[in-house]
Amino acid sequence: MKYRNLGKSGLKVSEIALGSWLTYGGSVEDQTAAACIDRAYELGINFFDTANVYRRGEAEKVVGQALAKYPRESFVLATKGFGQMGEGPNDRGLSRKHIFEQVHASLKRLNVEYIDLWQCHRYDPETPLDETLRAIDDLVTQGKILYAGVSEWTAVQIQDALNIADQRLLDRIVSNQPVYNMLNRYIEKDIIPLCEREGIGQVVFSPLAQGVLTGKYKYGQPLPEGSRATDPSTSQFVERFLTESNLRKVEKLGAVANRLDCSLAQLALAWVLRQPNVSSAIIGASRPDQINDNVGALRVNFSEADLTEIEAILSGE
Repeated sequence: MKYRNLGKSGLKVSEIALGSWLTYGGSVEDQTAAACIDRAYELGINFFDTANVYRRGEAEKVVGQALAKYPRESFVLATKGFGQMGEGPNDRGLSRKHIFEQVHASLKRLNVEYIDLWQCHRYDPETPLDETLRAIDDLVTQGKILYAGVSEWTAVQIQDALNIADQRLLDRIVSNQPVYNMLNRYIEKDIIPLCEREGIGQVVFSPLAQGVLTGKYKYGQPLPEGSRATDPSTSQFVERFLTESNLRKVEKLGAVANRLDCSLAQLALAWVLRQPNVSSAIIGASRPDQINDNVGALRVNFSEADLTEIEAILSGE
């Protein structure tokens, strides 16, 4: 395993992280989820990401139970808050009330005394940003969370948060969790330049485009049985990538992977990790062997000619 600093903080996280979105606490049995977490830990993955809203807290419970056997200092545990966790008017968002209540609820579900990285799952336009940042700063002071990050915030929103933190001497965010993969590169325009300048690391999700970059979906062929694209609870996340243009690109990328003697998934992960502003790429796994394959991405090395060829494929040339 290889490790990178989380932004400009001193915290070191594995280049591959294991997430629990759409998997643990629901579609994957708890025993299998625990086996995946154990395999990830054995391979040197020290970064585990979840969120309070995943299965309304059930994913946090599964992750916490699986990690309980390991020394607390040996892993980095990340979770998030923002989404709807109840029926009341204050059961969502980034108000001081909701943040405090959900951090304490996550601590109980995860069965830990502190959260390494707590992230604002989305931006909350209904709460003053300084209220959110002061609540986070208080929790850092209390030792309930060690570092703070955001997810899917725009460059303007990130810059506003940094300005307020600097003006009021509040704890700064150190990470952003956006979608980033060969088929969705929106962060390259504004977000990465800002974050490189300000010392914020990207913890990217969907690096395999919900499985499309594994090559399992073929243009003109039926969707594979048991895939996320055939599951009504997850198909909407896959459909956006299942275009003719994307599947044609994936076919060409497969040829590059064959030449480099790696799987298509390994190629896609290595491409994401070529970006120095990426601190870690979050994978999802429903079987331990998937983790074995994904970690193999760390052995893939690109030449300039390889990157030029890949860029030509992705740009449709």
